[in-house]
Amino acid sequence: MERFAFLKQLVMNYTSLPEDFSPDTPFASIGMDSYDVVDFMLTVEEKFGITANDEEILSMNCIRDVEELITNCMKEDKAIMLKGIAASQGIAIAKVYKLEQPVLDIQRVESDPDQELSKLDAAFAKTVEDIEKIKEVASKSLAPEELAVFDAHLMMAGDPELRTQIEDMIKNDKVNAEYATEQVANMMVSIFESMEDAYMRERAADIKDVTFRLKCNLCGKVIPNLATLDSPVVVIAKDLTPSDTGSLNKEFAKGFATEIGGRTSHSAIMARSLEIPAVVGVKGILEAANSGDEVILDALNGEVILNPTEAQKAEYAAKGEEYRKQKEALKALKDQPSVSTDGHKVLLVGNIGGPKDVDGVNANGGEGVGLFRTEFLYMKSEDDFPDEDTQFAAYKQVLEGMNGKPVVIRTLDIGGDKKLKYYEFAEEMNPFLGVRAVRFCLIRKDVFRTQLRALLRASVYGKLCIMFPMIATVNEFKEAKQCYEDARAELIAEGVKVSDDIEVGCMIEIPAAAVLADQIAKYADFFSIGTNDLVQYSMAADRMSEPVSYLYQPLNPSVLRLIKMTIDGAHKNGKWCGMCGEMAGDELAAPILLGLGLDEFSMSATSILRARQIINSLSYEEMKSLAAKAVECDTSEEVTDLVKSVLKA
Repeated sequence: MERFAFLKQLVMNYTSLPEDFSPDTPFASIGMDSYDVVDFMLTVEEKFGITANDEEILSMNCIRDVEELITNCMKEDKAIMLKGIAASQGIAIAKVYKLEQPVLDIQRVESDPDQELSKLDAAFAKTVEDIEKIKEVASKSLAPEELAVFDAHLMMAGDPELRTQIEDMIKNDKVNAEYATEQVANMMVSIFESMEDAYMRERAADIKDVTFRLKCNLCGKVIPNLATLDSPVVVIAKDLTPSDTGSLNKEFAKGFATEIGGRTSHSAIMARSLEIPAVVGVKGILEAANSGDEVILDALNGEVILNPTEAQKAEYAAKGEEYRKQKEALKALKDQPSVSTDGHKVLLVGNIGGPKDVDGVNANGGEGVGLFRTEFLYMKSEDDFPDEDTQFAAYKQVLEGMNGKPVVIRTLDIGGDKKLKYYEFAEEMNPFLGVRAVRFCLIRKDVFRTQLRALLRASVYGKLCIMFPMIATVNEFKEAKQCYEDARAELIAEGVKVSDDIEVGCMIEIPAAAVLADQIAKYADFFSIGTNDLVQYSMAADRMSEPVSYLYQPLNPSVLRLIKMTIDGAHKNGKWCGMCGEMAGDELAAPILLGLGLDEFSMSATSILRARQIINSLSYEEMKSLAAKAVECDTSEEVTDLVKSVLKA
């Protein structure tokens, strides 16, 4: 059935389908000519790893024929190669563990409300307990920003609106708890999926995750627990929920491949944090794979090979060993400077979500912290904004842990996709473009003042740089900086020691700020480019929305020009410019960013050594020439080809 759905979707690229379309509907009857069929079959060959001769291709009259051809080819050649997106690098060879969720057959049954409400209470309690256990397991290997999703799930499991709606249906309609839960969940998912706001649409997946667990607990079904894996496997699934990924036992989960997803999906980001190979968006993987099959996961090139030959296993075992040696060799660069072949030095620093992440930055040779996401201090707080002493302790710990290396601490970036348990944001049509980050801080100056005081008190313990996020105008930056100056003067008047070497900078993530960078730089000590938001705001495309994910193009010439304007604007005023978005750790972007004059690259700690290896192999003067050509390209594809041609030369 999954194969038919996939093939049907492919057919829709060529023609519209009648309502009664079936596997036996002739291609000719829906307007596909022989050229369409040949093109269609080329895609089928690529996706399913099969090869058909000309006669076979021309004999394909309907999807039924295509399905039979795929099956026959798979029987003749057991090794199947499927393509996807390399989301987390590495190579794994193991048995398939096909993650199959329980099938729930929920029917409406007239029931006693008291009994059903009691059953619902127990299921909610079990659901909260399950999520807390998963979070505890995940906390051993994930950073605070990744753990925040479990806090959101706990909030959802404790949401009185969800519970009340289920209880009301049980009482009013006298139905079983399973049925009431499914009806309410389906309604809420439908509402969220239809919303225009991207953040709210994303919450539909969280509702599905939490309510599916709730329904399983009501039905007495057990959700597979990936923490219990006891032999080496590659996990194959349609998708992995945060609960699934957070439960992965790294000792035995050698990697995973999913039918859907992209490089910026939850599962992909978590895989990189866990440092396990992952290939996502592998169409047809569920249809082709069976538990116990042997599989090669090539997460360097985005390929999955099912039932490989002995020769293929030997080939990829050698590739895996070569990759392991390369990673080991990178450790020699830990204490080396980041400098081009012609002597141009840059800083390679780490992104962190909390004090415990400092060890990872130091262990990977980080030359500082380029982004401390302080919002996770606020999201972890249970009942109110964290007080000054709590924040001071965290900032002090990070500054001391970096031993005098620069630490860029971003002030509170809350709102949009980051909510708080204890504060209710006003409803907005698009919270990503509403009251968030510095806009919130300038409205709630009491909250901002507390954070600024904590930062200033901690400044004497290291090299502190403070950065304001979501700045759109010169006046916004000046107002935020005045709040900083007021807090500084207040502390000095109280006799509190404050460093006189603090830099106050601006995060550039709004196109308007990039265009006006040379003006903002008159007042800021430095810039840090937040490419995650800059790209999606520039392209007007939500990077988490699969249908428009193709527009998330960090190497698009328009984005590169905004980056160039920002760097040039900083340098014109004698200021330095860094980057703290995902692009800073992108191997294809590094040569261009070096050539554009970026001074600081901030990335996940595990990417630092590979980035240093790349930077240290490049000529700054040659990369300046490359960057000049890149900003004159028409498309991101042209830029990619240009970079690859230079790196191969």
